[in-house]
Amino acid sequence: MTELRSRGASQNLTERAELVVAELAANAVLHGRVPGRCFRLTLVLDSAAGRLRVGVSDARGGLHPLPRPTDTTPDPLPTGGRGLTLITALADHWDCVPYPPSGKTVRAMLTAPVAGV
Repeated sequence: MTELRSRGASQNLTERAELVVAELAANAVLHGRVPGRCFRLTLVLDSAAGRLRVGVSDARGGLHPLPRPTDTTPDPLPTGGRGLTLITALADHWDCVPYPPSGKTVRAMLTAPVAGV
């Protein structure tokens, strides 16, 4: 995230980005891995607008991420399943799109808060 800071990204944006990148990369490794293929991380910073797009592509296009349902009684000690809830809380928006030929890309958009607000 040092690179983002050197390009003018705010501390708030880089701190949230660290968590979002870590979660999406972990999900790609745990759920999107196909033997012999890895994942791809893309960061696109628009420092003038205070906006960062994070994209993590993997080879398992048939397995799409879904946020945890909120209408069920949660397990008090789950071993997983909080990642997309975290992404939802930290990012302004996230979605999943196809990554040809057979993969997917989970994208998250983060914006920096306006100074003085």
